[in-house]
Formats: sequence, structure tokens, C-alpha cells
Amino acid sequence: MAEETAATRVTSRGSGGDGGKESPLASQRGTTTINDLVVTKVAAIAARETSGVYDLGGGAARALGAMTERVGVSMSDDRSRGVSVEVGEREAAVDLTIVVEYGESIPKVSDAVRENVIKRIEGITGLSVPEVNIVVNDLHFPGDAQPEESRVS
Repeated sequence: MAEETAATRVTSRGSGGDGGKESPLASQRGTTTINDLVVTKVAAIAARETSGVYDLGGGAARALGAMTERVGVSMSDDRSRGVSVEVGEREAAVDLTIVVEYGESIPKVSDAVRENVIKRIEGITGLSVPEVNIVVNDLHFPGDAQPEESRVS
């Protein structure tokens, strides 16, 4: 089978090095393929639904998204901005870039995001999530209407 790029094919490995454990996505009746974009969207939604998270993505990406939104052009799916995943046969690793609300505890928000992302991905996809790496790149202050980069002087 040729290597798949944007999707992961999960296969059962009868007596491989994993002790013969069968994946929940593969059985004798067939396999389930989960596209990387699916895992990305689940992670993005799970991160956003966590209290204390204002937005996802780096400053430049948020500014570009705000500008393109104003002129009615959508260059990509803004819901998955700030999320990167690596999906294997049975596992998915997630990297997130988040903006935290000012006054929130960054360690507590990060732990809550990590737990929710793991719970949602494992529950929805059946993949195990061994790590969720988080970069907090900005704080959102009450009254800030938009990211600094998108404000016009």
C-alpha cells in the first residue's frame, strides 16, 4: 500500500511488537481511516471550549484572519488556526498555540486545555494522545477588541 499523506490508515497487527493489541479503528471487518484535518478540528474545538482560552494561533495568523474576514475572503479554516497534529496508526500528538485571558492562571488553563483535548480526541477518534504541547503566545486584556497587529493607527 502506498504511503498516505493527509490521512492515517489504521491496521490490525496480529502478533506484532504491541502484544497483538488490536486498534479500536481496525477489526476483522475492516479499517477506519481518520484524516489529519479531523483530529486538528477536534483539538481546536476542545481547546476553544476550555475556560480561560481567548483564541488560538499566533499574532500574525490572527491578524491576517481578521483582515481577510473584514473583506469577505477566507484563506483557510480559521477554526483550526494554531493547531498542528501528527497522527500515527494509534496515536496523535498535538501542538497548540493559544491566547489566554488576562487574570487566568496560565498553568491551570494549560492543564485544562491539555485534559480536554486528550479527552475529546480519544473519545471521538479512538486514537491515544500521549502529548499535547502548548505555547501561550499572548494575553487578552478585557476591552481589547482585536489583536494588536490588526489595529490601524
